[in-house]
Amino acid sequence: MQIRKEDLIRELVFRTSRSGGKGGQHVNKVSSKVELNFNVRNSGLFTDQQKVLIIEKLAGRINSDGVLQVVTEEERSQYRNKERGIEKLLLILQNALYRPALRKPTKPKRADVENRLRAKQLNALKKISRRDFFKD
Repeated sequence: MQIRKEDLIRELVFRTSRSGGKGGQHVNKVSSKVELNFNVRNSGLFTDQQKVLIIEKLAGRINSDGVLQVVTEEERSQYRNKERGIEKLLLILQNALYRPALRKPTKPKRADVENRLRAKQLNALKKISRRDFFKD
């Protein structure tokens, strides 16, 4: 399922604060750290089944209120941290909603079985021919 970035942004709550790390005095003056809060339970983007799937798969990341929080502070710019946080959240949600295709078990084809058995027989004959029958 593709989640549109514009639709997701409408449901996000942004919080900014001062970040640590590189930047010198700049870090002490600017609120570049961004926290994205996404309420999974109250979201209108997903069906009830999708919400249950997200809550199950991301149980360790969602708090008791049903809020998924993503914190980014890698960049020195608040705007870039917001963009990076949104991309992280999109990736997290897409991975949570991903369901691998079910494997259909199949039988090997008759020719494959015959080829395998023929190869085994040839290998066995090769090893038999290497034996030394006339050893004392």
